[in-house]
Amino acid sequence: MAEAADLIGLLKARKQTVATAESCTGGLLGKLLTDVPGSSAAYLGGVISYTCPVKERVLGVDHETLEQLGPVSKAVARQMAEGARALMGSDFALATTGLAGPDGDGSGKPVGLVYAALAGDGWTVCEELHLHGSREAIRSAACARALDMLAGALR
Repeated sequence: MAEAADLIGLLKARKQTVATAESCTGGLLGKLLTDVPGSSAAYLGGVISYTCPVKERVLGVDHETLEQLGPVSKAVARQMAEGARALMGSDFALATTGLAGPDGDGSGKPVGLVYAALAGDGWTVCEELHLHGSREAIRSAACARALDMLAGALR
């Protein structure tokens, strides 16, 4: 897993910034980044969009996408990342949405299904993750993968 301190250091050296949009990770990704002293030079902020109305109103996720695919989908994760980047004016934005458990959401999608997205200038990538373990383990693994995605973009 990429270390948040290393990522903040790289972003600061390049005079670049990152923002976050989180659902299933509930702010853990932002916490990992802000645990780094001096992170305010590179981390602009985040949105914990735990409900569909917040995803839609704050991050600009398309209502029809939410209705058709549900909040746990690749399209929603991509739109969350793009919305956070636009909202915060950052160079990059990370987003997570998924089912951390222990129960599902009634959609039939399995616990541990998480989408992690990274948006940059004119591009967005998204990965579908199938994670296992406790709620805490799933949330931690989702954050680890999101940080690795950012590390890859910074290389």
